[in-house]
Parts: sequence; structure tokens; C-alpha cells
Amino acid sequence: MAFDVSALANYTIQNEKLLVTKSLFDAKTQKIIQASGNVMSSVKSSETINVLDTDAVFQTGGTCGFNSSGASTFTQRSLSVGKFKVHESLCPKTLESKYTQLALMPGSINEGIPFEQQYTGLKAQLIAEQLETALWQGDTSSANVNLNKFDGLIKLIDTAAVSANGNPSGITVATGITVSNAFTIVKGIKNAIPARVKGKKDVRLYCGWDVFDVLVDAYVNANLFNYGASQLSYENGEFTIPGTSYKLTAVHGLDGTSRLFAIRDTNLYMGCDILGEEDKWEIFYAKEAMEVRFVAEWKLGIQTAFPNEIVSFKLV
Repeated sequence: MAFDVSALANYTIQNEKLLVTKSLFDAKTQKIIQASGNVMSSVKSSETINVLDTDAVFQTGGTCGFNSSGASTFTQRSLSVGKFKVHESLCPKTLESKYTQLALMPGSINEGIPFEQQYTGLKAQLIAEQLETALWQGDTSSANVNLNKFDGLIKLIDTAAVSANGNPSGITVATGITVSNAFTIVKGIKNAIPARVKGKKDVRLYCGWDVFDVLVDAYVNANLFNYGASQLSYENGEFTIPGTSYKLTAVHGLDGTSRLFAIRDTNLYMGCDILGEEDKWEIFYAKEAMEVRFVAEWKLGIQTAFPNEIVSFKLV
């Protein structure tokens, strides 16, 4: 006699030991600033970047006497940090009615959660991802709670209102960055870099990964990598612009903005209370509430010391 299984639903194996997480990007901009040594720690609210400028007026020598000329000037740029916290409560009992029950420890009181390593790893990566975006797109007037804790580089540079921050002369693009106009844009930015900055080894052209892909296609199509293919590092999202010492660097913080910026590494400053504080999270069992809690809290902000040395591009 044959089996009759018509009354049963098809069975799908519920693999309680397998939990996959989505792809996330890291805090690349933070790493670049840290590598340059421009991190201001112990900032509770705001702190100044103190700038000294001077000149040297040549006089005709060969005579006695002293004639003072020239001036030394002190100026300041204020770096304000945003204050962040992430709190989440997790009730293990919620998992008892689903396949996740198979991953729970025996007993009616669970003082931990299954997949804790995957959960905390994903949470930490997500914090890094959102901070990377905020470092560029942050705006204290934004309705987005992930962006309104401090002003990011786009707003800081655009509101500096100095001549270098406008589009390079003769570069007007309204329809989008394409393979056909990418060369013109990058060349215009390169040529617009102030004379005193040209040739500095720490100059980078920053762009989003979407724009980076277009530029890679443009250079490959023009066969400009035939002499310098080793300079292209797609995995790290950067290559040296042919004919220059400047790196074109992709950062996810500029994704979707169609913005490009030429900035020296040493012209970017990051402020925090404790370096890496966003990575110092806690996960613990709150006995009075019978739930597991995730807690993280930190401060972070960004500023540039010399906005007049930065060249920017945006669609018009």
C-alpha cells in the first residue's frame, strides 16, 4: 500500500545553525584620516582647529637698520561632534514559536540570544556604514536621524563659500557623470587644484563607488591602463590618475551624490571623545526586564582646516 501524504504541507528544512547577513561597507574615510594623524580626541562638544598663517616680505639688504614688514595671523575652524547612541532590547522568548527555537538553550529563562556573534558583528558593521555616510552627507537640519547629528564634509565645504569650492572653470554637467564626460570632469578638477597644493603626495580625488565605476570604464576604454594597470586597485577602490601622483579614491559616503572632491589627507580632521568608541558596545542580560540589551554610545565629527585648498564638483 502506498503512502498518502496529500494532507501534509511540503517540508522545508529550517537550518537553525545557518544565518547569513547582508553586505556592508566599512568606515574608509575614518581610516584615511586616522592614517594622516589628524584625530582630535577628548572632544565633548566642540573644539577649535587653530591655524597660523604668515608671510615673508623680502626687503633689500646691504644696509643697517630694522624695518618691520609682513604679518602673522591666527584663525580658527570649529569642529563640533555629534552625540550618538544605539539601544536595542531583544526578548529571547519571541524566538520560541519559530524555527529559531532550535537554537535556544534548554530552559524557560534564556539569558542570551542565539547567533550573538553574527548579530553583534552585523550591528557594528552597520554603525560603521552609517557613520561613513554621515562623514560626507551629514546635515544637522536633515530629517534623517542617521545624518543629523553633525555636519558632514559636503555641507561644510559648500557653505565655506570660497572660490576654490565651486565647479572648476568651464565644467558644466547637468545630465550626469558618464564615460564620455568623465575625463573632462577629472581633468578640470585636477587643473583647478590651487598652485600651492599641486604636487603634494597626499592629494586625493574622492568620489562615490558609482562614479568610480564610470571612471574605471572610461580609463579602460581609452586604454590608459596599458602602462599603469598595476596602479589600479579595484578591491580597495582607488587608482593613480594617469599622468599625476594623485589617487582617485572611492568612498561609499559619496554614493549617489555625483560629487567629487580634491582634498589633501592632512586637510581633514576628525573629532571624537575616545577613538573607536563606536566599537565599544555592550550586550547583556537585563534581569529585571528578562531581556537582552545592546548598548553603544559615542561622539564623532569632522572638519577641514583649509577649505580654500579644496576643489569640488557637482552637477548643475
